[in-house]
Amino acid sequence: MLAPKRSKGIFLLLLLAILTLLGGVAEATLPTDEGKADVWRIITLQSYNSRLVTLSTALLGVTSGLVGVFLLLRKRSLMGDALSHATYPGIGLAFLIMTFLGGEGKWLPGLLLGASITGVVGVILVSAIRHTTLLKDDAAMGIILGVFFGAGAAIMKMVSNIPGADAAGMDGFVYGTAASLIFGDFVLILAVTAFVCGAAILLIKEFTLVCFDESFAISQGWPALRLDLVMLALVTAVTVVGLQAVGLVLIIAFLIIPAAAARFWTHKLHVMLWLAASIGGASGWLGSSLSSLLVDLPTGAVIVLVAATIFVLSMLFGFARGILPRAVRQTRLRRKVGRQHLLRAIYEILESDQPDTAEPVSNLPIDLELLALHRSWSSAELQRLLRRARGEDHLEDELPGKVRLSESGFGEAARVTRNHRLWELYLIRYADIAPSHVDRDADLVEHVLDADIVRQLELELRGQPVRVFVPPSPHLINQPSG
Repeated sequence: MLAPKRSKGIFLLLLLAILTLLGGVAEATLPTDEGKADVWRIITLQSYNSRLVTLSTALLGVTSGLVGVFLLLRKRSLMGDALSHATYPGIGLAFLIMTFLGGEGKWLPGLLLGASITGVVGVILVSAIRHTTLLKDDAAMGIILGVFFGAGAAIMKMVSNIPGADAAGMDGFVYGTAASLIFGDFVLILAVTAFVCGAAILLIKEFTLVCFDESFAISQGWPALRLDLVMLALVTAVTVVGLQAVGLVLIIAFLIIPAAAARFWTHKLHVMLWLAASIGGASGWLGSSLSSLLVDLPTGAVIVLVAATIFVLSMLFGFARGILPRAVRQTRLRRKVGRQHLLRAIYEILESDQPDTAEPVSNLPIDLELLALHRSWSSAELQRLLRRARGEDHLEDELPGKVRLSESGFGEAARVTRNHRLWELYLIRYADIAPSHVDRDADLVEHVLDADIVRQLELELRGQPVRVFVPPSPHLINQPSG
């Protein structure tokens, strides 16, 4: 588990690294003094236009990251893509209607209203296809995505052919034009951010239940379909207000990448929500800042590239699911398994050399050849296990052709053998596994037994002879008498 304080510290380090990169890019592309001045002016938000764009995209990133978590956990990542493309014909239709009514065709509130209407229609159609046919979510979303975007492209072609209509800049909704944001756009994004964040916090319990177990939610009487529609309505609101900033093509990345990056750091939902919102906000802030420094680069594209950079770092170093930490955990587990197999093998050989079970097992030297044959180890594999055991102080000084457990190694070997026997007895009693086959099944689980599970096994097996330090092997107990 990733503690909230630890996650905040790691995320701040990531931000510091990207800020360092920001300064390096500025110094590489601009004269030194001018580059430093521009970086400081952008970081401190001294320019009105930069301040407006940076704050707007940061707020949009926070909101996108927050709702993107539920979209990701609901396995509806493609829904954001379908929804964003479904808004395209609404923009063209709104332009046509406002033009024919004698109004300003590029009036932004009217365009966003049209985008919202067709976006909602697209979501309803996806839900209708899903609930009335045998098609899966991905097929329904793929159909709506393609059909609506094709309709939008056709309508936009009609818009460009209208005589006397000023349709210049309408393609900006495809890729985004963050530089054209005005104060009214900032107020709209701020209002949507407040509304979406408030709704997500109020409905976090219900959204969590629907995301993780929809069938259970329905069985408990929760309106899963309505909650699903509310969740998609929030996604629609974020998508519509994000059209001008990053465009309908890139808004899906803004919705999914921060949530996916946060997933690598934690298994806790509340931490994941905080991280996704922070990654989204940082991506918007840093992306818009970089686009201000690097001329002729679109803001939306740079924002997504920054988010992708954070995603790659999270994928590599994330504590919960990152590639490198997972590789380290797997390596440690393999070493633990090898160590426990070695110690148990030595203890079982010592038991076999001392058949009187009433007497405690003595710690005596054993032959390496006998040890290798006990689990069919190769010479190289056995030597590797012995080196690790000596490094962990489980073996005494090397003896010619023999090996002997140290005091700590003998105690660990007895504990490992005891846990293995407890699990074997449990499987024989409750899983109805034959004693001749139980050893392999016990091998698969015994290495992850903790103290609580061992105590629980002792309680479950009170009728079995487990009160001694190491219970007798069930393979010997269940052998027929001669």
